[in-house]
Amino acid sequence: MSKKRSGGGLTGTQQAAKFLGVSVLAGAVLAGIALPAAGVLGLAAKGTVKGFDEIPANLKTPPLSQRTTILDAKGGQIATVYSRDRTVVTLKDVSPYMQKAIVAIEDSRFYEHGAVDLKGVLRALNRNAQSGGVSQGASTLTQQYVKNVFVEEAGDDPDKVAQATQQTLGRKIQELKYAIQVEEELGKKKILENYLNITFFGQQAYGVEAAAQRYFSKSAKDLKLEEAALLAGIVQSPSRYDPVNDTEEATKRRNIVLQRMVQVRDVSQAEADKAMAAPLKLKVSQPKNGCITAVNGSGFFCDYVREVFLSDPVFGKSKEDRAKVWNQGGLTIKTTLDPQAQKSTQQSLKDHVYKTDDVASAVTMVQPGTGKIMAMGQSRPYGFGKNETQINYSVNQKMGGSNYGFPVGSTFKPYVAAAAIEQGKPPTQVYPAPYQMPYPDSIQTCSGQPWRNQGFTLENEDESEVGPYPLRTAMEKSVNTYFVQMIADVGMCPVVDMTNKLGVVQGNGKKLPEEPSALTLGSTGISPLTMAGAYATFANRGTYCTPTAIESIRTADGKSLEVPQSTCNKAMSERTADTINTLLRGVVDSGTGQQAGLTSRDNAGKTGTTDERRNAWFVGYTPNLSAAVWVGSPSQQVKMVNITIGGQYHGKVFGGQVPGPIWKDAMTGALEGVEAPPFNTVVIPDPPKEKPEKPGDGKPGDDRGQGNGGQEPWPGISIPPDLIGGGNNSGQSNGGQDSGGVIGGRTRD
Repeated sequence: MSKKRSGGGLTGTQQAAKFLGVSVLAGAVLAGIALPAAGVLGLAAKGTVKGFDEIPANLKTPPLSQRTTILDAKGGQIATVYSRDRTVVTLKDVSPYMQKAIVAIEDSRFYEHGAVDLKGVLRALNRNAQSGGVSQGASTLTQQYVKNVFVEEAGDDPDKVAQATQQTLGRKIQELKYAIQVEEELGKKKILENYLNITFFGQQAYGVEAAAQRYFSKSAKDLKLEEAALLAGIVQSPSRYDPVNDTEEATKRRNIVLQRMVQVRDVSQAEADKAMAAPLKLKVSQPKNGCITAVNGSGFFCDYVREVFLSDPVFGKSKEDRAKVWNQGGLTIKTTLDPQAQKSTQQSLKDHVYKTDDVASAVTMVQPGTGKIMAMGQSRPYGFGKNETQINYSVNQKMGGSNYGFPVGSTFKPYVAAAAIEQGKPPTQVYPAPYQMPYPDSIQTCSGQPWRNQGFTLENEDESEVGPYPLRTAMEKSVNTYFVQMIADVGMCPVVDMTNKLGVVQGNGKKLPEEPSALTLGSTGISPLTMAGAYATFANRGTYCTPTAIESIRTADGKSLEVPQSTCNKAMSERTADTINTLLRGVVDSGTGQQAGLTSRDNAGKTGTTDERRNAWFVGYTPNLSAAVWVGSPSQQVKMVNITIGGQYHGKVFGGQVPGPIWKDAMTGALEGVEAPPFNTVVIPDPPKEKPEKPGDGKPGDDRGQGNGGQEPWPGISIPPDLIGGGNNSGQSNGGQDSGGVIGGRTRD
């Protein structure tokens, strides 16, 4: 009487019977016999199929997941990303030693049998019967390939992977039928090629090319005999025979492969002995997967490219569809990133802000007229370690950025000026602009319901900044009260319309709130990419182009994919844009942005600093490049007073003082060797001279509520009435240059 072994396992006789059933089944399959319904051979157990005929006739072979290569605009590699580190190669690009070694150790009768090797089944049956267990398998190389296809199709889903690798009779029957199909359709050479490309070699290497690169830093076509034998030996158990972690075990396995190659007459004993005597000589290349490996600090741009791919409907109708294409890989993505601009950006950041500083900095460059993102960098590197981050400070939350963006301060003021000029206000417009004032009692909104002041006040940076001022001077000095009076004059709706046309939204993607502090003094968080793109509109004479990062995508088989295109729309007249260019050129020539000014080409820009100096900005441009620089604490907890940044002490940080030099150095390097076209500017006349003072007249500015004792500041130029507003209630006042009081609290990243 046969007995069960301890633990309830089958005896050797029972194992033999089971294998015999499989061999009979295999013979039936090979003969093309349709198996009867479940029950005849007891195939109704869990995990089996009901009948051979019910298995789909065609094996759906998914494209092999491969690495995706991201390139800059000049074709240089930025990074490689993949869910599977694999590079598919043809059989002619695989060393003959490798081809022979894998066949010798995995299926030495590969070229002699069909989809199923009956001799192999019987041999395994005999070995397993003798050992009392399953000590030898009988799967052919074709069957192994089919199994790997199931695993590849399962992707990273653990349940699907478990299902694809389950050792059940039903699964074996399914593999058999598909193996027959594959043998008929592909032939031996193609099966071997596919197997070498799909199988896992450990150390994150899928396919023979990735394995050759990983362990020996060479191509699969250049593998020597002993190297090929090592790789072939890994396949059976990549963890057990891992040469990186267990040299001794891997060497033993390699030598087994070499001896097997002798037995099947692939090599001579002398050749094998020589190879066995050779040390492993590994030259391991570390896996270079993901944006963390990106060059020149472009990890954040790399991550932005991924976010664009996963979010843009052009790459698939649903998020799942787009993720499937991305994970499939095999793409060559050419981006807009200019290597010269990126290198200059990172060097400037490195020179001015250390990664260990209490504050961080981000720089983004956009090309006017195309929307191409030319550079994107941060002072804190892309990564997981100390003083590193994966949050992209340059972009909106949806694209991997901070939760809310960062308050932009007075860099918002050019939008107000552009809206006012579009409404017909002249560039010589004068407002009283006292040093300190309450917000106006009410300001018209788009809804028709006026915004009403709740007792808030604002003031200018310096007590000497007392109007009346014309627009040009107010912009150069960044006079807060002037621009609040301007928005009170034209209303908030024109500014809302202007910012909508410029693509300006909050960092969380929401539209700007209709509040005077947000729509004049930049109290709301906005991303550097948004600011650089909007300012590029001025350089492009009024036409806004949406930012874009991808120029082209090519699949592994050479097919071109559609990519998102920048859309350009007129945001303002050329005359308005030219006027803003003229005004902002004055900021870098003689205003708050002098430390940022370029000497070799036309340039313009605006400084910005927010309440309590938690953020400092410089946003500027030339006719062919726009850039935004932000400096501050990502958590918004650091007040930049009595602080050391980049090894330099600052009593107070201003937009022109820290961000300005970063912008200047980054732009200088980015534009080296690039043409320097001029701006189209307009003539802004100087305001008329004041009348000589009469005895008893107050000096201008003595009455900070009226500017000059109620007199018109210049003959012939009227100041709109009721701009200063009423009430003397004390509200929040600004604590930094270029910014005003904040109405209510604001949330931070």
